[in-house]
Amino acid sequence: MASFHLVSLGCAKNLVDSEVMLGILQESGWELTEDPAGADVLIVNTCGFIQPAVEEAIEVILEMGQYKKEDPAKFLVVTGCLVQRYLTELSRDLKEVDLFIGTEGVAEVASLLQKLLDGKQKDKAHCPERFIMNASLPRTLSTPFFRSSVKITEGCNNRCTYCMIPSIRGDLRSRDIADIITELQRLEASGVKEISLIAQDLTAYGNDLGATTNLITLLSHILKETSIPWLRLMYLYPSGVKDSLFELVQGEARILPYMDIPFQHVSDSILKKMHRRYGYADLCKFIDRVRDAVPDIALRTTMMVGFPGETESDIIQLEGFLKDYRIDHVGVFSYTNEEGALSEFFEAQCPEEIKRERMQRILEVQAGISKEILQKYIGQAVPVLVEGLSRETDLLLEGRTVYQAPDIDGCVYINDGVANPGDIVQVHITEAQIYDLVGGIVKQM
Repeated sequence: MASFHLVSLGCAKNLVDSEVMLGILQESGWELTEDPAGADVLIVNTCGFIQPAVEEAIEVILEMGQYKKEDPAKFLVVTGCLVQRYLTELSRDLKEVDLFIGTEGVAEVASLLQKLLDGKQKDKAHCPERFIMNASLPRTLSTPFFRSSVKITEGCNNRCTYCMIPSIRGDLRSRDIADIITELQRLEASGVKEISLIAQDLTAYGNDLGATTNLITLLSHILKETSIPWLRLMYLYPSGVKDSLFELVQGEARILPYMDIPFQHVSDSILKKMHRRYGYADLCKFIDRVRDAVPDIALRTTMMVGFPGETESDIIQLEGFLKDYRIDHVGVFSYTNEEGALSEFFEAQCPEEIKRERMQRILEVQAGISKEILQKYIGQAVPVLVEGLSRETDLLLEGRTVYQAPDIDGCVYINDGVANPGDIVQVHITEAQIYDLVGGIVKQM
């Protein structure tokens, strides 16, 4: 039996691709090994979205290449976004790689690897036409058994000037509602308690399928045809969020009062240069609308600093916005000049030291806001999905409230009570830190 070792890099959407490859290979008789030294084939599923991700991917590829150097009988395979974006350069510079597979080759991974083993894979690269996963493909979860992400679209029709996703992943392709439901029912049967619906732009779901198919109709079907208790919405485009979604979140307890909505900035001039379809006033109105409709909602966003043309007044406006509107979770990253993106050629590029200084300023502002926001939970009993033993110490359990998404937000440290991974329990919050909460179990749910 041939064995493989798989390293998955990048976002949750890329992780789903890795899980599909895992499922296909295992169904085809391949054995997964955690030890790269013992694998016949080494696979690196890469991210190529931004330069730091590109650099991380190259570093991991070279690390895996050392195992191949020590054992030339091994095969090294690189898949994913980096291949789709830089195939020519990778083929030229990474001679140790035996096969490059683009983002659209996921479903063919087993046959491609078998050809590699049999000496019949003549081409060093396989980048087929556009593809979208479906529920007929096997998938092996790499997340804990009680939570998973479900990718409802592929590609993107937005043309943000800093983003390479449309050129890497293609235009928007939405999965059929029935196909998504089939996958969700399978996950529910396996014990999944929390689903994160993911896409490049969740609000664009169904735009390519006709007027009657959209995010609201999808959610309505999910509510009717599954009983998964926690449904989390990730990566919504600000101007695409309609009042009908607020009403659904308000009226359906299973759709969590949590929205991940990347704003990227708040300055009108910067947003216009980014080709984002909203401005400062729109964001202010949006937050007021969603909080009026769903008062207990937790909002997550990302902010990009150092975009070409950004001024000190733009950063001051961003600081003021965060202080005024007090977003629950804010990720901050600095702009990188992506080869091939329109913004690569914009004037007034910000020096790296300015980007770093501005990012640190915004992070410090948000840290203070986050600490203050979390104080409101002290004294409350809130539902928590238990993840298991704490990553900090095996003397504590660790979990998340409905207001905390896996892997990106803070957590709840549980210092009293007994529960198993995957249990949803009531936790009485006694302490709030900068990003995390502390409390004890008061009731099983």
